[in-house]
Amino acid sequence: MPVISPFRRSSRTTGTTGTPGTPDTPGAPGAPGAPADATGAPKAPEAPEAPGPPGPAVLPSLKARLAHWRAWRTRYPRTARAVRRATTTLAAALLLTALLLPNTFVALEPNRFARIPVEAVIAAVLLLCLPRVPRLVAAALFGLALGALTVLNLLDMGFTEYLGRGFNVVLDWGLLDDAQSYVADSMGGAAATWAAVGAVVGVLLLLVLMALAAVRLGELLAGHRQRAARGALMAATVWMTCVALGVQTFGVPVATRGASAALRAQAHRVVDTLRDEAAFAREARADRFGATPGAQLVPDLRGKDVIFTFIESYGRSALEDPVMAPGVARALDTGTKALAGAGFRGRSGWLTSSTFGGSSWLGHSTFMSGLWVDNQQRYRTVTAGDHLTLTKAFGKTGDWDTVGVMPGVQKAWPEAEWFGLDKVYDAFDVGYEGPKFSWSSMPDQYALEAFQRLEHGRERDRPLMAEIILTSSHQPWAPVPEMVGWEEVGDGSVFDGVEASGVKASDVIAGTTRSKEEYGRSVEYSLTSLTQWLERYGTDDTVLVFLGDHQPLARVSGDRASRDVPVSVVARDPEVLDAIDDWGWTEGLKPAQDAPVWKMNSFRDRFLTAYGSTPHPTGS
Repeated sequence: MPVISPFRRSSRTTGTTGTPGTPDTPGAPGAPGAPADATGAPKAPEAPEAPGPPGPAVLPSLKARLAHWRAWRTRYPRTARAVRRATTTLAAALLLTALLLPNTFVALEPNRFARIPVEAVIAAVLLLCLPRVPRLVAAALFGLALGALTVLNLLDMGFTEYLGRGFNVVLDWGLLDDAQSYVADSMGGAAATWAAVGAVVGVLLLLVLMALAAVRLGELLAGHRQRAARGALMAATVWMTCVALGVQTFGVPVATRGASAALRAQAHRVVDTLRDEAAFAREARADRFGATPGAQLVPDLRGKDVIFTFIESYGRSALEDPVMAPGVARALDTGTKALAGAGFRGRSGWLTSSTFGGSSWLGHSTFMSGLWVDNQQRYRTVTAGDHLTLTKAFGKTGDWDTVGVMPGVQKAWPEAEWFGLDKVYDAFDVGYEGPKFSWSSMPDQYALEAFQRLEHGRERDRPLMAEIILTSSHQPWAPVPEMVGWEEVGDGSVFDGVEASGVKASDVIAGTTRSKEEYGRSVEYSLTSLTQWLERYGTDDTVLVFLGDHQPLARVSGDRASRDVPVSVVARDPEVLDAIDDWGWTEGLKPAQDAPVWKMNSFRDRFLTAYGSTPHPTGS
């Protein structure tokens, strides 16, 4: 049996094989086997080396990490092959969708995507001819261009749906801010913020994905150069054959160059816009009544209170669409009878507005100036000049006080001077303490009652000329106000319950039939408010001209709706209506379908001429 020395302990507890002071650790000075110097004395232990930088085993290089990450394709070949094929398919689908995407919702049909875009064939041939680095750059630029074109097509869709025209890359960027304000007023500030953030992120993501998709397909073509070349040749042959023979599928040509056509259309739009600026500036300087002395302007209306009233989105569709027309027609018939009982008569016709679906200020300025103001550039040009407006013509005489009631104005509005308005009441100047009705800051009934209290009902030395904008029929048409007793209007708080019990904008904004129904109700409300106000407060000297500024958006008015809006002149004095007998307008407040249709910019000169104004042209 082995003998265990009492002087030895396990190294598991002390880290040595002997007691302290016992030189029996291997390699220690004096221990058996320890190295000795030349004299035989044991050497002192050497100091440990300083730690060096971690080697490849401690911190793998970036290249090794990437190689390890990529190795999954080797470990899972089937999954890698499926992912590669799916990614390639998605990239091809994304690029083809961008090449074939139309710029209107009407054309957004499945048959539009069963075609051969010539741009894809040309791009494939070009990428096959380039070496690697130029090919990568060209593919990325091609993808970015397609992404930008897709954004423009989507903007065209939105503008066509809401404004009846395409997006103008020179003029319309500022309208995107107005769109955000509209969303904030209609759906809340948080919704507007998230919508703006989502739009920006979506555009950036689209551009990146398009570029990556084009690069991936470019590399795939280069990796199978011979087969890709044969495929491109076959596609080009098929495309040219389809063009020559006019081959179609589901009613659309198989061969298309839609992306190139869209780019050309955008380029022509830019060129036309730049050319139009100078031409319109010359047109604005020519004014048939620009030099007419004040004494010779509208002499036949001296002593009358003349009120020009725009009803938001009051268009021809409100009188002809089977969903909306019955209720609107009842409101007009009721108003005509009630006003006839109060001694008023009316004449009505049609005007073709310069705008559609929105941008109401273009319709207002067209009607007042006698110029065709159909874009933001023209609006800036005309309002920066001194062209005579209808409202300014009354002020120029020195015989009228001129005021504006603008419930939709919620920030500085320098155009008031160009319109010729001495005083403007905006959303904050009329003492309203009630709720907003989505975009509309107050119900029309309150705006008209405030006008009566602040201006029309006051004792005054001179008659009044007023421009009033009624906003309750502004989209999204929810919630729609309801009429209350005129004595109950007060500060507007009576409308709290009306707003709270109304339909929410989110319940209306996406549905076509529901939007039509609520739009029709809103127009009925605006017409009822106006005709009841005139019946209640109109006098022998009141002359009311009211009209729509534009048609509602295409979802409500229809894809091929006209730009016509109703216009009416109402007065007690028979001489006021006798002066426009030769206009051929319909008796009452509802114009007949075959009543005369004029361009909106022609109204100013016809009105000034009918009431005795003498032309003195300028700038001709």
